Amino acid sequence: MTRLIFMGPPGAGKGTQAKMLSEDMGVPHISTGDILRAAVAEGTSLGQKAEVYMNAGELVPDELMLGLIRERLDQPDAQQGWILDGFPRTVPQAEFLNQLLDDIKQPFDFAVNLDVTDEVIIARLLKRGRQDDDESVIRHRLDVYRQQTEPLIDFYRSRQRLVSINGNQTMESVQANLKQVVVD
Repeated sequence: MTRLIFMGPPGAGKGTQAKMLSEDMGVPHISTGDILRAAVAEGTSLGQKAEVYMNAGELVPDELMLGLIRERLDQPDAQQGWILDGFPRTVPQAEFLNQLLDDIKQPFDFAVNLDVTDEVIIARLLKRGRQDDDESVIRHRLDVYRQQTEPLIDFYRSRQRLVSINGNQTMESVQANLKQVVVD
Protein backbone atom coordinates (compact mmCIF):
# COMPACT_ATOMS: atom_id res chain seq x y z
CA MET A 1 0.00 0.00 0.00
CA THR A 2 1.24 3.44 -0.93
CA ARG A 3 -0.09 6.54 0.80
CA LEU A 4 1.84 9.71 0.04
CA ILE A 5 1.28 13.41 0.54
CA PHE A 6 2.80 15.56 -2.22
CA MET A 7 3.95 19.06 -1.29
CA GLY A 8 5.79 21.90 -2.96
CA PRO A 9 5.17 25.34 -4.38
CA PRO A 10 2.68 25.95 -7.20
CA GLY A 11 4.31 24.85 -10.46
CA ALA A 12 6.71 22.41 -8.78
CA GLY A 13 5.30 19.53 -10.80
CA LYS A 14 3.33 17.88 -7.99
CA GLY A 15 0.36 17.03 -10.18
CA THR A 16 2.41 15.65 -13.05
CA GLN A 17 4.63 13.57 -10.80
CA ALA A 18 1.76 12.36 -8.60
CA LYS A 19 -0.25 11.29 -11.66
CA MET A 20 2.64 9.31 -13.16
CA LEU A 21 3.48 7.68 -9.84
CA SER A 22 -0.17 6.85 -9.11
CA GLU A 23 -0.42 5.03 -12.45
CA ASP A 24 2.78 3.09 -11.72
CA MET A 25 1.63 2.19 -8.19
CA GLY A 26 -2.01 1.49 -9.08
CA VAL A 27 -3.44 3.95 -6.53
CA PRO A 28 -5.61 7.04 -7.13
CA HIS A 29 -4.05 10.47 -7.55
CA ILE A 30 -6.24 12.70 -5.40
CA SER A 31 -5.75 16.28 -6.55
CA THR A 32 -7.62 18.95 -4.68
CA GLY A 33 -6.76 21.35 -7.51
CA ASP A 34 -8.55 19.17 -10.06
CA ILE A 35 -11.52 18.72 -7.71
CA LEU A 36 -11.74 22.49 -7.18
CA ARG A 37 -11.36 23.35 -10.89
CA ALA A 38 -14.15 20.87 -11.71
CA ALA A 39 -16.39 22.50 -9.06
CA VAL A 40 -15.66 25.93 -10.60
CA ALA A 41 -16.40 24.66 -14.13
CA GLU A 42 -19.66 23.08 -12.95
CA GLY A 43 -20.63 26.28 -11.13
CA THR A 44 -21.37 24.50 -7.87
CA SER A 45 -21.77 26.56 -4.72
CA LEU A 46 -18.35 25.33 -3.49
CA GLY A 47 -16.90 26.11 -6.91
CA GLN A 48 -18.23 29.66 -6.92
CA LYS A 49 -16.79 30.33 -3.47
CA ALA A 50 -13.47 28.71 -4.35
CA GLU A 51 -13.18 30.63 -7.65
CA VAL A 52 -12.94 33.97 -5.84
CA TYR A 53 -9.93 32.75 -3.83
CA MET A 54 -8.29 30.94 -6.75
CA ASN A 55 -8.51 33.95 -9.10
CA ALA A 56 -6.88 36.12 -6.43
CA GLY A 57 -4.08 33.59 -5.95
CA GLU A 58 -5.24 32.86 -2.40
CA LEU A 59 -5.61 29.48 -0.74
CA VAL A 60 -9.14 28.10 -0.53
CA PRO A 61 -10.22 28.21 3.15
CA ASP A 62 -10.06 25.04 5.25
CA GLU A 63 -13.82 24.79 5.72
CA LEU A 64 -14.26 24.43 1.95
CA MET A 65 -11.63 21.68 1.75
CA LEU A 66 -11.98 19.45 4.79
CA GLY A 67 -15.24 17.67 3.99
CA LEU A 68 -14.14 17.21 0.38
CA ILE A 69 -11.01 15.33 1.44
CA ARG A 70 -12.85 13.06 3.87
CA GLU A 71 -15.43 12.14 1.23
CA ARG A 72 -12.72 11.33 -1.30
CA LEU A 73 -10.64 9.17 1.07
CA ASP A 74 -13.78 7.24 2.00
CA GLN A 75 -14.33 6.15 -1.61
CA PRO A 76 -13.61 2.47 -2.44
CA ASP A 77 -10.68 3.13 -4.81
CA ALA A 78 -8.75 4.93 -2.02
CA GLN A 79 -8.89 2.05 0.47
CA GLN A 80 -5.70 0.40 -0.81
CA GLY A 81 -3.64 3.57 -1.11
CA TRP A 82 -3.51 7.06 -2.59
CA ILE A 83 -1.34 10.01 -3.49
CA LEU A 84 -2.71 13.25 -2.07
CA ASP A 85 -1.78 16.36 -4.06
CA GLY A 86 -2.68 19.86 -2.88
CA PHE A 87 -3.69 19.07 0.69
CA PRO A 88 -2.67 19.82 3.37
CA ARG A 89 -1.48 23.35 2.68
CA THR A 90 -1.28 24.59 6.27
CA VAL A 91 -0.20 23.11 9.59
CA PRO A 92 -3.80 23.13 10.94
CA GLN A 93 -4.86 21.18 7.83
CA ALA A 94 -2.00 18.72 8.42
CA GLU A 95 -3.17 18.23 12.00
CA PHE A 96 -6.73 17.64 10.74
CA LEU A 97 -5.45 15.21 8.12
CA ASN A 98 -3.45 13.26 10.72
CA GLN A 99 -6.60 12.95 12.86
CA LEU A 100 -8.72 12.00 9.85
CA LEU A 101 -6.22 9.32 8.74
CA ASP A 102 -6.19 7.91 12.28
CA ASP A 103 -10.01 7.89 12.32
CA ILE A 104 -10.31 6.07 9.01
CA LYS A 105 -7.27 3.85 9.69
CA GLN A 106 -5.32 4.98 6.63
CA PRO A 107 -1.87 6.05 7.88
CA PHE A 108 0.34 7.73 5.29
CA ASP A 109 3.89 6.64 4.44
CA PHE A 110 5.48 10.07 4.15
CA ALA A 111 5.20 13.58 2.76
CA VAL A 112 7.16 14.21 -0.43
CA ASN A 113 8.41 17.77 -0.90
CA LEU A 114 9.32 18.81 -4.45
CA ASP A 115 11.91 21.53 -3.96
CA VAL A 116 12.01 23.98 -6.92
CA THR A 117 13.50 27.48 -7.32
CA ASP A 118 11.23 30.48 -7.93
CA GLU A 119 12.77 31.15 -11.37
CA VAL A 120 11.94 27.64 -12.57
CA ILE A 121 8.42 27.86 -11.12
CA ILE A 122 7.64 31.20 -12.78
CA ALA A 123 8.87 29.95 -16.16
CA ARG A 124 6.83 26.74 -15.87
CA LEU A 125 3.62 28.49 -14.83
CA LEU A 126 3.86 31.16 -17.51
CA LYS A 127 4.22 28.39 -20.13
CA ARG A 128 1.01 26.72 -18.85
CA GLY A 129 -0.99 29.73 -20.02
CA ARG A 130 -3.82 29.45 -17.50
CA GLN A 131 -5.94 32.54 -16.83
CA ASP A 132 -4.72 32.66 -13.20
CA ASP A 133 -1.04 32.36 -14.22
CA ASP A 134 0.24 35.88 -14.89
CA GLU A 135 3.54 36.79 -13.26
CA SER A 136 2.14 39.05 -10.51
CA VAL A 137 -0.39 36.37 -9.46
CA ILE A 138 2.35 33.72 -9.57
CA ARG A 139 4.62 35.79 -7.32
CA HIS A 140 1.72 36.40 -4.93
CA ARG A 141 0.95 32.65 -4.86
CA LEU A 142 4.61 31.96 -4.03
CA ASP A 143 4.46 34.50 -1.18
CA VAL A 144 1.26 32.88 0.15
CA TYR A 145 2.95 29.47 -0.18
CA ARG A 146 5.97 30.61 1.85
CA GLN A 147 3.82 32.09 4.61
CA GLN A 148 1.18 29.38 4.91
CA THR A 149 2.47 26.17 3.35
CA GLU A 150 6.24 26.11 3.84
CA PRO A 151 5.83 25.49 7.62
CA LEU A 152 4.55 22.02 6.63
CA ILE A 153 8.11 21.10 5.70
CA ASP A 154 9.18 21.56 9.33
CA PHE A 155 5.95 19.92 10.55
CA TYR A 156 6.66 16.68 8.66
CA ARG A 157 10.44 16.84 9.11
CA SER A 158 10.05 17.07 12.90
CA ARG A 159 7.96 13.88 12.75
CA GLN A 160 10.51 12.08 10.54
CA ARG A 161 7.88 11.85 7.76
CA LEU A 162 9.46 14.15 5.14
CA VAL A 163 11.32 13.22 1.95
CA SER A 164 12.62 16.08 -0.23
CA ILE A 165 13.20 15.66 -3.97
CA ASN A 166 15.06 18.14 -6.18
CA GLY A 167 12.32 19.33 -8.52
CA ASN A 168 14.65 21.48 -10.65
CA GLN A 169 15.59 18.38 -12.66
CA THR A 170 13.94 16.97 -15.77
CA MET A 171 10.54 15.35 -15.32
CA GLU A 172 12.12 11.93 -15.91
CA SER A 173 14.85 12.47 -13.31
CA VAL A 174 12.33 13.60 -10.69
CA GLN A 175 10.19 10.53 -11.45
CA ALA A 176 13.20 8.22 -11.13
CA ASN A 177 14.07 9.78 -7.75
CA LEU A 178 10.46 9.38 -6.57
CA LYS A 179 10.33 5.73 -7.58
CA GLN A 180 13.60 5.10 -5.77
CA VAL A 181 12.17 6.65 -2.58
CA VAL A 182 8.87 4.74 -2.81
CA VAL A 183 10.54 1.38 -3.47
CA ASP A 184 13.11 1.83 -0.68
